[in-house]
Amino acid sequence: MSQAQTLPALSVQRHPLTCAIDEAVSIPWTIWFMAAGMTLNLVSGIWDDTWHLSIGVDTSWAPPHILTQISAALALIACAYAILSTSTGTSPERDASVRILGLHAPAGVFIAAWGCVATLVAGFFDNWWHQAYGDVSVATPPHLLLLIGSSISKVGGMAWIASLINRSTNALRSRLSWLFLFVCSTGLGTLAGIVPGSRTMHTADCYLTFALAVPIWLVACGWGSACKWGATIVAAFYTCTSLAAEWLLPLVPAQPKYGPVFHNITHLIPPGFPVLLIVPALVADVLLQKLRQRSSWTKALWLGPSLVLSFLAVQWPFADFLLSPASRNWIFGSAYFAYRDPAGLLYDPYKFVAAQKPATFLLTITAALVACIVTTGLGLAWGNWMRRVRR
Repeated sequence: MSQAQTLPALSVQRHPLTCAIDEAVSIPWTIWFMAAGMTLNLVSGIWDDTWHLSIGVDTSWAPPHILTQISAALALIACAYAILSTSTGTSPERDASVRILGLHAPAGVFIAAWGCVATLVAGFFDNWWHQAYGDVSVATPPHLLLLIGSSISKVGGMAWIASLINRSTNALRSRLSWLFLFVCSTGLGTLAGIVPGSRTMHTADCYLTFALAVPIWLVACGWGSACKWGATIVAAFYTCTSLAAEWLLPLVPAQPKYGPVFHNITHLIPPGFPVLLIVPALVADVLLQKLRQRSSWTKALWLGPSLVLSFLAVQWPFADFLLSPASRNWIFGSAYFAYRDPAGLLYDPYKFVAAQKPATFLLTITAALVACIVTTGLGLAWGNWMRRVRR
């Protein structure tokens, strides 16, 4: 992988930040544990979504929830070891750490640890919620806390790996860069899931949601990786993971255990075909290469509208295809419906929602273009920080 020149590190000490990672040629086991935790968190999130679509009976001891807790515990073990080993004795990592409450570790470790703790707490909170209110909705405070905790743990994991990249030799930097991009992709899927479904993709609201949710993460990961095609690789990882879920989950038998049942489910229902983020990601990488020497807000002014318009250019016609008979197969999965989805009874699942008035559409698209400039600028600022973070 070609690597771009990283920005100079901020000077925060009179002596250089040197530690064992400078001479290391293998990735520390704590990083592998953290990456494994992020991977299991991704799997548990997809599994939990399809559990709600296919089975419905949801408790804190459901297999997807147990896997979520295992993923958080695994990453927390890595964080705890990194904090304790850096804080005690004369660890060579001490000079490349920050101090919080008398403890030492890279900043990303503390961020990831907080996210893991929030994820574990959300599990106990969710258990109480189910006992008090039952399984009445996916949008509950425990699930919101779980989403925040898992997202923050991924942000911390990215920062942790980025600090190692900025302090590592060329032999190790390439391996860490690939791992960094993969961890980035585990968070992109969560944000991509916020984008409304195919029936709404001929409304401007869909593209406003995209502008608010996706560019900040996609641009931060691509620019922060200092890799020529960083955003494209992250989007490719997300696409491959989503396609694997789309094609493999229906092979697992399942049946609903909670009513009302509008569709006779005999297998797990996948979350849906992935949105085409690979196109705006490719556009982002090309523009970032062309505008490398320009200021961040100049980049944002070009990138923001380009991301929205490129996504609209591919997703709008692709939505036509997804609602056509040609997509009702195992490849695109538009014939899958959740057992509680009244598709075909209360609404036509292959018909777009009511079109917006032209003035409303233009106003909302304009808001999407402006919002994407802002979120892209924030993503670039975050990426710049990851390029130079060393502690």
